[in-house]
Amino acid sequence: MIAVYGMSASGNCHKVRLTLDLLGRRCEWIETDSAAGQTRTPAFLTLSPAGRVPLLVRDDGQVLAESNAILCWLADGTTLLPADAWQRAQVLSWMFFEQYSHEPYVAVARFICGWLPDDSPRREELPRLHARGREALAVMERHLAEHTWFGAPSLSVADLALYAYTHCAGDGGIGLDDFPGVLGWLSRMQAVPGIIPMPPPPGLRNTD
Repeated sequence: MIAVYGMSASGNCHKVRLTLDLLGRRCEWIETDSAAGQTRTPAFLTLSPAGRVPLLVRDDGQVLAESNAILCWLADGTTLLPADAWQRAQVLSWMFFEQYSHEPYVAVARFICGWLPDDSPRREELPRLHARGREALAVMERHLAEHTWFGAPSLSVADLALYAYTHCAGDGGIGLDDFPGVLGWLSRMQAVPGIIPMPPPPGLRNTD
């Protein structure tokens, strides 16, 4: 049994949950609200000096941080991570793209819109985040014009990594209507049993 400290409304955590579900791996999910400071407690910082979720803890006490590293460890030896070295490198390249060119814009825009108050000065960042987020989506769109999935001939951890924040980009004000290839890929993803959307951020939940 493994334990995962995660925040359900976080895309970086959601991709880990999706991978676990697709692989049929049991785990103890420990809901950890980083926005409420639960990753900054002395007990959590003892496990993870970086103070971030997701965090995976094996039953032997070994700890693994960083969402995409967790995905690769979970998927090793399965169809979600190709055995062929070249295909595996292609999958990893899209996972690096997700963390460096996609998540810093799409996810941060979602955080600002979903967690921060309307008068937060950080909302001034949104035009730049939207522009850069759309650039990342355009890269994905060009790839999908010739490929069904990212990095491999079938569904891989690269698709799971990119799905996490792409499917809810609208939460941060980044629409997907101009990216039909991305929308088609999202439809394929959501047709896979076990792929479910992420809970909305608190600022966008229906309070009726």
